[in-house]
Amino acid sequence: MKLAHVRAALIDLDGTLVDTLGDFVVALGRMLRELGLPAVDRAFVERTVGKGSEHLLRQTLLHVTGDPQAPERWFEAAWQAYQRHYLAINGEHAAVYLGVVEGLERLRSRGWPLGCLTNKPTAFARPLLERKGLAGYFQQVWGGDAFERKKPDPLPLLKACEALGMAPAHTLMIGDSHNDAQAARAAGCPVVLVTYGYNHGQPVHTAGADGYIERLDALPL
Repeated sequence: MKLAHVRAALIDLDGTLVDTLGDFVVALGRMLRELGLPAVDRAFVERTVGKGSEHLLRQTLLHVTGDPQAPERWFEAAWQAYQRHYLAINGEHAAVYLGVVEGLERLRSRGWPLGCLTNKPTAFARPLLERKGLAGYFQQVWGGDAFERKKPDPLPLLKACEALGMAPAHTLMIGDSHNDAQAARAAGCPVVLVTYGYNHGQPVHTAGADGYIERLDALPL
């Protein structure tokens, strides 16, 4: 893993900085109860998160009803309920991963501009970072609604690099999934993945990253 040319970093949020699986499980559970629909288990949520809230809700509606029309029929009501419930508990059932604060301190000590780039809606991402004491490490935060497309499309990375004033080749993407690796590859960014996050039920080492780390503070700088 060679990071000699890196001058900035973009870091994913869910599954990389903060274990938010509990928040997803609780918010989805409350939403489904409100709509009179069956619950989903934690394993389903873990393999479904990571591609944005819209994807999560559509897959959940399809899963609990078995009806291909359900994602569209129920989506608006589900979206309104989910937003309300998620904002009410945002961060309550979440925890910062071990090594994250130490890793962010190391990155900041190098003088790198840091950005948080997540598929989580911005209205969820910013308060979560504040609540967990991580917001001050980032010059900018971009949620999944910040750009026309989400990861794994490279557009968010290209736009974020531009905003930080850095070339993609000099900007490291740190994430936990194929989404992050695919987006980074297409954007021309080096990419390192943590091994503890959410990767849609697939082995993270098959993602084709430049390197893998067990904790953020294990990044070789």
